[in-house]
Amino acid sequence: MEPEDSPSRPMIDEIHSNGGIGVDEPSRNKRPIISSGEQLDVEAYASLYQGRTKIMRLLFIADHCGGNAAMRLEALRMAYDEIKKGENTQLFREAVQKIDGKLGPNYGVDSAWCEMVDRRAEQKKEKLENELNAYRTNLIKESIRMGYNDFGDFYYAHGALGDAFKNYVRTRDYCTTAKHIIHMCMSAILVSIEMGQFTHVTSYVSKAEQSAEALDPITGAKLRCAAGLAHLEGRKYKLAARKFLEAGPELGSHYNEVIAPQDVATYGGLCALATFDRTELKNKVIDNVNFRNFLELVPEVRELINDFYSSHYASCLDYLGNLKANLLLDIHLHDHVETLYEQIRSKALIQYTHPFVSVDLRMMANAFKTSGAGLEKELEALITDNQIQARIDSHNKILYARHADQRNATFQRVLQTGSEFDRDVRSMLLRANLIKHEYNLRASRKL
Repeated sequence: MEPEDSPSRPMIDEIHSNGGIGVDEPSRNKRPIISSGEQLDVEAYASLYQGRTKIMRLLFIADHCGGNAAMRLEALRMAYDEIKKGENTQLFREAVQKIDGKLGPNYGVDSAWCEMVDRRAEQKKEKLENELNAYRTNLIKESIRMGYNDFGDFYYAHGALGDAFKNYVRTRDYCTTAKHIIHMCMSAILVSIEMGQFTHVTSYVSKAEQSAEALDPITGAKLRCAAGLAHLEGRKYKLAARKFLEAGPELGSHYNEVIAPQDVATYGGLCALATFDRTELKNKVIDNVNFRNFLELVPEVRELINDFYSSHYASCLDYLGNLKANLLLDIHLHDHVETLYEQIRSKALIQYTHPFVSVDLRMMANAFKTSGAGLEKELEALITDNQIQARIDSHNKILYARHADQRNATFQRVLQTGSEFDRDVRSMLLRANLIKHEYNLRASRKL
């Protein structure tokens, strides 16, 4: 490889040592690498959440864990136990259907429990309706607001998310303080996330942020996380990264009915890697004291970000490869894993080639742990998309950078600036002469 200039020598030395060629850093061998055979600890994962999202995440794992029968049954068993703590009989029946008797008689259809819960639900619904009608008759705004809010909680607990959303939104007409509005928005956001209606999430986050004076730090962090999830779902990864990075450490486990702090680190870190340039990655992620608290919870993500910034691509890609199977079991991230991984890998290839006039493709393939033919195809795609200015010598397996002629480009800019100056001066002179000879005034008199 031929370096383009001497100031980039330290980074070049790091890149030369990457990929297992002459690695002489004993400290790097001590880094914890995830075992490629390590699978998700379902129990530890589920303990990070509570409420409906815990159940939905467990059912999602059961549906997407492939041929891992033990993981599937463990997830279904935990989902069954969690559902019985609540009042959602419809979700209970779905879980029983998926278990299909494979967990023994203790995890079958509990008809007595279902009938009891449904009967109690009918009684509670009737009571809530009577109370709400009484509040409407008395025209007490606060009581009506509480009545609709109780109805929203009732429908949410029983899995009727559409009806829950409608009742939460109805409280808006009876909100008398900024705190009431924020409470309404947070309830609507929670149900919208569960329904997958992320346009509603964005709308109610904006509405809640308008009452900034009543926002406490924890609620502010929750809103940023909700906005980050909405941007992630919309594939606006850079905006998602910024929102997750803005979430403060005060979030803690206060929003585990939606997202765990470990998720903030993973979603924010991967989105930032895929979309931020080196300067942003350094300033907004690595040097971000608040976000560092989240990264400490997921050391694998912290290490892969540091490796990427330090140009240790082989180690970075190892971490990504080992994390992939578990990330595909994440209810929010699974649809975006492939896209994010492609963007991160493309950025790594671009960053690797940037300091050089020529690059040995064999050494580069070794650093990225891929075949020479596969690497050439990846580089061809990046060159076609104009992301790398280079050409490939397939015979000698060398990538040659195509750098613009700076001298010619400077002359072209000077000539263009001169032409623009000449045009502007002529326009000013013309305008001055028109004003001097009162051309506009004469034209208006003729009319």
